[in-house]
Amino acid sequence: MTQHNGKSRFQGKVAIITGAGSGIGKATAVKLAKEGAHVALFDLVNDRISETEAEINALHPGAARAFDVDISDPARVEKAVLETVELFGGLDIVFANAGINGVSAPIEEIQVEDWQQIITTNLNGTFFTIKYALPHVKKRGGGSIIITSSINGNQRFSSFGMSAYSTSKAGQVAFAKMAALELAKFKIRVNVICPGAIATNIDQSTVKTDDLQQIIIPMEFPEGQQPLADGPGQPEHVADLVSFLASSESRHITGAEIVIDGAESLLS
Repeated sequence: MTQHNGKSRFQGKVAIITGAGSGIGKATAVKLAKEGAHVALFDLVNDRISETEAEINALHPGAARAFDVDISDPARVEKAVLETVELFGGLDIVFANAGINGVSAPIEEIQVEDWQQIITTNLNGTFFTIKYALPHVKKRGGGSIIITSSINGNQRFSSFGMSAYSTSKAGQVAFAKMAALELAKFKIRVNVICPGAIATNIDQSTVKTDDLQQIIIPMEFPEGQQPLADGPGQPEHVADLVSFLASSESRHITGAEIVIDGAESLLS
């Protein structure tokens, strides 16, 4: 397979990436494939995931395969993991990245179904992905798991109406740290990243109710909410961090919670 800038950090490695059709997932899939990995792209099958698969395979034939996966459905997750291992021969890296913003509403107004959808997709989906991947990573004698959480629910709590989202994101951090300790003896590292605002498609999954105005406390931010950047961070910024955590360069890092937000959370 063609090396990228002389690098082949992931030659012979197999990675599962959830939410791989766009944004952070896509950027990471492209980067890992450029550096030698085979990448299983887990997402709901649509034009975006097909384009990602085609884009990667145009550069590196056979490096990518898209799988139709709803991460909130454990049966579909398990099936796709088994198919990945059958196709590529093993599993070394898991990037549990998929998630939704869901409905933003005051606590007494949010529908139970909306709360459950957010928790099931973001928190349960992370658990399903890792649960079914683990036996295969253990067979490799070690590997790396990276979870996409958020600054919301961890570093800051001012996203009004996003109690379900923030709860799911805080839960991912606790899960990552429990998993890091449990899996250390198997040489499997587990780290969690907390991005701030990143230019992705996740906002398409956001619904804001009219009741939000009743609970919002006005806040004045300095101009530019990310001091380190002129606007939101880019998916490629996060892909660079994920690639580092997936590689042997981070072999002594596990249980870490890494903020990547251009100092955004320090403002609030």
